[in-house]
Amino acid sequence: MSIARMPYTDSPLDRAAHLRGDPDWVAARLRDPESRFVAVWRNRNHVDAANGGAPVPLYIGGESAAPALEVADNVVFLGLMASRAVFALDLSPLEEDAARKVLGERGGFEDLRTVGPLMGQAEGALLAYARGIIYWHARHRFCPRCAGPTEVRDAGFSRSCVNDGCEARHFPRTDPAVIMLVHDGGDHCVLGSHSRMPPGMHSTLAGFVEPGESLEEAVAREVAEEVGVHVTPGSVRYFASQPWPFPASLMVGFHARAPLAPLNVDFEELATARWFHRDEVMNSREDELFRLPRADSIARRLIQAWLEGRA
Repeated sequence: MSIARMPYTDSPLDRAAHLRGDPDWVAARLRDPESRFVAVWRNRNHVDAANGGAPVPLYIGGESAAPALEVADNVVFLGLMASRAVFALDLSPLEEDAARKVLGERGGFEDLRTVGPLMGQAEGALLAYARGIIYWHARHRFCPRCAGPTEVRDAGFSRSCVNDGCEARHFPRTDPAVIMLVHDGGDHCVLGSHSRMPPGMHSTLAGFVEPGESLEEAVAREVAEEVGVHVTPGSVRYFASQPWPFPASLMVGFHARAPLAPLNVDFEELATARWFHRDEVMNSREDELFRLPRADSIARRLIQAWLEGRA
């Protein structure tokens, strides 16, 4: 699995960061009938999921975009697609029926975790980007330094505190998390489950990176904390990364080797975990007793790479 084909990557946009600080250019693009807008409502993306094929993003533009622009909570310049400006609109303050009305009653709002695996690569990446940046704005209305209100700057890529004497600038943040498939160098790997997963789902280990540690150190620490085994020094191998806007993470994937030894599972973190033989994983029942992670996740790709001898 190449990095370019990881779900929610390979965006079709040129982010054109040099244009974010040009308010005249941004204002002109907001009025430009060629510009396109994608809407987000309460962390759900505006899509056509009932067209008889794969779900697709719904774009609005020209006169049809005016009602949504008038009521949007935030408008963020995402970038250029074929020289055409693309923006994200946040319609979350509206009730769902009202949000659909300003969008011309087209399509509906769907959880990207449901429709993303069914979408084309570029479409999924674009909607993940829109969802992630809108989520950040919704949670940074107030300054974490002084609690004063903030306002949008740089076409949606920063917020500034409006309090005199503070005026702190805040920028979109992504939480780095490591996700790793631990294996013994042979035919066994560690999979676990927890209560937040669908029944039967078993996945790789994962956890957030803490201040003052490298990604490789985070892998070793999380494995030791969650299942009580120590990864072999020098065995932590980078696989790929994936933006995961559910809500705001960057998943950094690794394979790591550890001795085939009894696990000491932290049951506050996991409901179950054990070593699985390659044959068990390859012949997954995909039911409420045992199933692999969702198809759009880096966890599934880590497992698949190991099964194919690429760990």
